[in-house]
Amino acid sequence: MDARLEDVTKKKAEPTAEQLAAEELVRRAREQGLSLTGPDGLLKQLTKTVLETALNQEMTEHLGHEKHGRPAAGTENVRNGTRAKTVLTEASGQVGIEVPRDREGTFEPQIVRKRQRRLTGVDEIVLSLYAKGLTTGEISAHFAEIYGASVSKETISRITDKVIEEMQSWQGRPLDPVYAAVFIDAIVVKVRDGQVANRPVYAAIGVTLAGPCWLISVMPRRRGRGAEGGWCGSGRGACRSTRRPGVSG
Repeated sequence: MDARLEDVTKKKAEPTAEQLAAEELVRRAREQGLSLTGPDGLLKQLTKTVLETALNQEMTEHLGHEKHGRPAAGTENVRNGTRAKTVLTEASGQVGIEVPRDREGTFEPQIVRKRQRRLTGVDEIVLSLYAKGLTTGEISAHFAEIYGASVSKETISRITDKVIEEMQSWQGRPLDPVYAAVFIDAIVVKVRDGQVANRPVYAAIGVTLAGPCWLISVMPRRRGRGAEGGWCGSGRGACRSTRRPGVSG
């Protein structure tokens, strides 16, 4: 009888081939640096997207027409490609971006000014922008803080609309049907909506079956929750928000 129980215990303890493969993928991911922030963090691509979206909308405001649109009456100034630039952020380190140029060379970018290399606090703002649950007012308040009095409220509103459009595209993008593992990470960001408040933002980081890690969901802690409720509620919410047609789990 004891021998039979021992055999059953051994059988249960033996991992399947799928479990072994998943463990190996997770091990590799950890060795590569499974992190949200840092030089190789997953936040870097979102930072690049927000900065370039805002810069392109600034150019539209400067020229008075959308990309490939007709120049305003009395001017022949149009877009003239982009130039590569590397900025240094606190959490992501070096981020490569493409800054739009105009033919006449009169464009003066504001979110990343000429000869500016270091950006302060932009990573936290970017992450909070991508977190589901933020209102348009909160997002607009973030941009108002970045730009200050350098641009009009109308311009900030249009920049906000463009960034929200990009955010919605990112949030609705197709995901892999299966992930070897999903980790929950968090960072505390400042959210502004009438007053400043620190709010944890939770991120679901997926390890694909091919090995690479991707940021697959971002969600802020719900208002009115304590620390424990925030972790449980928003942590589960970050995972639930990854559920799309075709995604298992």
